[in-house]
Amino acid sequence: MSLERRNQLIRELCDLRGLGDADGVIERGVVSIDDFDIAVDFYEEDSAAIYVNFQFGIVSGGRTLRVFRLLLEANLSVYAQDQAQLGIEAETGGVVLIVRGVLEANSDGKWLIEMIEHYVEHGRYWRENILLADDEMFRHLADGNYVWIRA
Repeated sequence: MSLERRNQLIRELCDLRGLGDADGVIERGVVSIDDFDIAVDFYEEDSAAIYVNFQFGIVSGGRTLRVFRLLLEANLSVYAQDQAQLGIEAETGGVVLIVRGVLEANSDGKWLIEMIEHYVEHGRYWRENILLADDEMFRHLADGNYVWIRA
C-alpha cells in the first residue's frame, strides 16, 4: 500500500458516498459517516493493509471499568475472527475500534465502504446499547451471562 493507493481509496469512498470534499478528507485522514468519525490510514511497515479507526463514543464517568471488561470480552469473542480490536483512548475516554483491512488486488472504494458500513453498525450497537444505556440496563450488561454480545 502506498500513500497514493490510500488516497485513491478515499477518493472513491467520497465519490460513492457523495461527499464533496475528498481533498479535505485526504488531508485530515478522517471522514464522518453516519455520525461516526472514521480515520483511514496506512503504515509503510504494513503495506498489505489499510487501517480504519472508528470513534464510537465516550464512556461516561463511573462506567469505564465495566465497559473495559465488555471491550475485552468482545475482543475475545467477536473481533478475534476479524482483524479488529476495541479499546479506550486514555486521553478522551472514547471507545475506539481499530480495523486492519487486508488489501487485495480488487480492493476499491466499494470494498472500503462495505467494511466501514459493517463496523458502523457495530458502533451503533455499542452507542445505543452500552454507552448510552440507562443505569438499570447498564447494571445488567456485565453480569457474566454475555447476553449483550451480538455476534
